[in-house]
Amino acid sequence: MKKTALFFGSFNPVHIGHLALGNYIAEFADVDEVRYIVSPLNPLKNENDLLDDSIRLEMLRQSLSGYSKFTVSDIEFSLPKPSFTCQTLSALTEKEPDTQFTLIIGSDNVDIFDKWKNYEWIMANYPILVYPRLGSSNLIPANFHNMTLIDAPIIEISSTFIRQSLKAGKDIRFFLPEAAHQIIKTHQLYT
Repeated sequence: MKKTALFFGSFNPVHIGHLALGNYIAEFADVDEVRYIVSPLNPLKNENDLLDDSIRLEMLRQSLSGYSKFTVSDIEFSLPKPSFTCQTLSALTEKEPDTQFTLIIGSDNVDIFDKWKNYEWIMANYPILVYPRLGSSNLIPANFHNMTLIDAPIIEISSTFIRQSLKAGKDIRFFLPEAAHQIIKTHQLYT
């Protein structure tokens, strides 16, 4: 059975923190690949400056090309909005019954996991890898089963920081994959 870790996000834009975490999981966790899922709209976020889905998808595809353990999915583009993880997991499992899916979440999401739609069903049916975040307890409650805190390096770069820096005219090319930097520069995004 193929083992695929799912990395959900707006990727608005994708940055080196996303790639470094995915790389760590692909190489050090018991998975065959990391699949990045571009979310059109996170129900727990209000994204006023969310780029068009197709631009974020293309930035991610170009940024991840050349590394065989990374794949990209737009499955949530065809699902009802807002995007609920439980619905995406159901759709993926139905489409790929021979794949064991593992969910990747930050420890900050553990703190609000009980607010997720069908969170108990997710926990019961899918392993969850939790990566540490600054400002979070980085503890998994005893009643949250099937979750494992991984020893990934903490990289505190956010897409919000990237967007604010670009709006302020900062040159932050080294915070971004080269492909994403070129797309942002060419189309003057986030300015």
